[in-house]
Amino acid sequence: MSTPKNTATSDKQPFLSDIKNIRERARANMRDGAITDGYKADRETVIKILNEALATEIVCVLRYKHHYYAADGLNAEAVAQEFLEHAQQEQEHADQIAERIAQLGGKPNFSPDSLSTRSHSEYIEGDTLKEMIEEDLVAERIAIDSYREIIQYLGDDDPTTRRLMEEILAVEEEHADDMAGLLQDYA
Repeated sequence: MSTPKNTATSDKQPFLSDIKNIRERARANMRDGAITDGYKADRETVIKILNEALATEIVCVLRYKHHYYAADGLNAEAVAQEFLEHAQQEQEHADQIAERIAQLGGKPNFSPDSLSTRSHSEYIEGDTLKEMIEEDLVAERIAIDSYREIIQYLGDDDPTTRRLMEEILAVEEEHADDMAGLLQDYA
């Protein structure tokens, strides 16, 4: 009795390309760092998009820091601590994005001259605690929508950057939820 041949696996391509060819390409293009022939995205466009996201994160850090120091009133201490926590997380996002820009061979743009024009969110301070929370919520919602678009644009062409932006998006959604919860206290 003959054993049936598993055609499902025998007709498939091997998991890896010719390993010898991969080794040769790796040596030939060492100066490209992490960018290999398998990278499919338009690197210049991705760097531009990431620099916009970097500006967005920096503006958010600045706004949250301002709100942390400007918060006053009965519930100010708890809200201020939330602002500070968010500022620290936004700074972590900025650092992660800047690191990815550098990995892609780009220059992270920290220039204050063009920060507000590159940022997707605006720097609006607000005068009262409620207005501060509202401005932070609006900024988070802007980041959520724009980061979602970035993730869709990247698709499978740059999975590393896509995963980074997905992780950041998840935190931005938490921030929006936090701000919405705080805003309910002022309704």
